[in-house]
Amino acid sequence: MKQSTGKCALLLAVLLAGAGGLGAQAPEGPMAPRPGQPVELVPPDVQARLKVQVALVNMPVTVRNAKGEMVHDLEAQDFRITDNGVRQKISHFDLGGDPLSLVILIETSSRIDPLLPGMRKTGILFTETVMGPEGEAAVVGFNDGVDKLQDFTSDGDAIENVVTHLETGTSGSRLYDAMAVGVDMLSGRMPQPTAERPGRRRVMLVMSETVDAGSEAKLGEVLRKAQLRNVTIYSVGLSTTRSEWKGKSRDTPAPIGPPGVMTLPPPPGTVQTPPGEVTSSSGVDLLGLAIWAVEHADNKVKDHAMEVACTATGGAHLSTYKDRSIEKVIDEIGGELHSQYTISYAPENSDALGYHEIKVDVDRKNLKVRTRPGYYLAPPEN
Repeated sequence: MKQSTGKCALLLAVLLAGAGGLGAQAPEGPMAPRPGQPVELVPPDVQARLKVQVALVNMPVTVRNAKGEMVHDLEAQDFRITDNGVRQKISHFDLGGDPLSLVILIETSSRIDPLLPGMRKTGILFTETVMGPEGEAAVVGFNDGVDKLQDFTSDGDAIENVVTHLETGTSGSRLYDAMAVGVDMLSGRMPQPTAERPGRRRVMLVMSETVDAGSEAKLGEVLRKAQLRNVTIYSVGLSTTRSEWKGKSRDTPAPIGPPGVMTLPPPPGTVQTPPGEVTSSSGVDLLGLAIWAVEHADNKVKDHAMEVACTATGGAHLSTYKDRSIEKVIDEIGGELHSQYTISYAPENSDALGYHEIKVDVDRKNLKVRTRPGYYLAPPEN
């Protein structure tokens, strides 16, 4: 009887171990679809249960002088990093050399038809100016659906071919859903970052109008995950009404900013910041909005969505408003990516729930520093 009981206990232990192994091997999120096929989103209830361990914080740090020129002669010892006020030890420091994993999100709604000829010419800029010699990129299009047009590849010709043959579809613009897909794609790139090996820089470049219509994903949730997964967002703001503005009479009042950008007060509880790179051209406190959006994980931020997304992750939103062409904007983004510092640290207080404020100070006067403002750790839901 004792021998039989022992065998049953052993069998039960083996079965439980096998079940745990199968659970550990289950992939996070949906399987990657074939190129050109609709992309499935991670269900919101599943995303809410995901618990991300913060093993490493990667930060893009852009430093400019009073003239707006990039500063390239700083060393690691010139930077002071704090996480919730706690001084952090820099584990990795680089100037523009770490290879990129890039997801290019392109709006393919029928609304951008007037801009399509110019957009088709940008493929070579993505490959030569943004990707760099050791980079890789993927292309995702979105309108009423989200479609993976090209999986990750280091073949520049493949990226250029996809962009050259872009076609528009329906009139929808599921911008936040596409951003959620882009973050998931970048999150899975190997090797995963560790304190010893930060891996590739993860960059998402969005080329679209600053309007979302019909997304299931919420901007705040997308930005939370982007921060935790070290994804930096850049945005090329398209303007399909620019030609109409040029044709208006001089008596018509000029718009105060790009489409989708309006002068609105920040949400209650945010702190107004001094003018600088954390404010929009219309004087809106982008840093306060970015922190508020991440803390509340909601879609309350609408008129400044892409500016807020870029501010929250350390990137930049550059509009094609006025005389700035799409080509010029992409060239500016590429120049910044390969001239900025990448600084990494393994947070000392990585298990502290709530918002973690990151501050970067430089031991030199009259310099402007731009980086991500922080990240948010939410308690896991049952």
